[in-house]
Amino acid sequence: MNISFAFKNFEASEHLKKYAQRRMEKLGRFFGKSSGLDVGVVLTVDKFRHRCEVTANGEGLHINASDQTTDMYAAIDLVTEKIEAQIKRQVARIKEQRRKARNANVDVFTYHVDAQTEDNPSVLGTDRFTPKPMHLDEAIMQLDSIGGEFFVFLNAEYNRVNVIYHRRSGGYALIDPVL
Repeated sequence: MNISFAFKNFEASEHLKKYAQRRMEKLGRFFGKSSGLDVGVVLTVDKFRHRCEVTANGEGLHINASDQTTDMYAAIDLVTEKIEAQIKRQVARIKEQRRKARNANVDVFTYHVDAQTEDNPSVLGTDRFTPKPMHLDEAIMQLDSIGGEFFVFLNAEYNRVNVIYHRRSGGYALIDPVL
């Protein structure tokens, strides 16, 4: 987690810098220590107004919050609470999407085409399964572990059913239908 500070119209004390640093580091508990979260903090003083603005950018995340009071420490506390509430809502939305995706059924049709009856292929059976949401890297590992030619999965990034397969020339290819 990268935290950058900017101070406008005043010189910040070491205590204020450390206080703001500790409060912003607490945001990291939602993402883990190795997250690519960038947090920008701008502290501004205009006469009697103390303003704190925070921008958090990460993997598919962009959150802004600002607040102003007569005390800079109170402004930092209020903005931190707002950012935490927005992050909690975002995490709840993602969990709900995953829960819905877990309950989705996908129909998979199995075709068996004989060399003699290429004009009228018939469906010999139907397989049903509930795909687990996973990222592309996980799907490649699954494809390699089962030793098949293709693997059908629910892409967690786009929330769509995708197919990954081995190319004859080497490597992998992805089929990502856009509906």
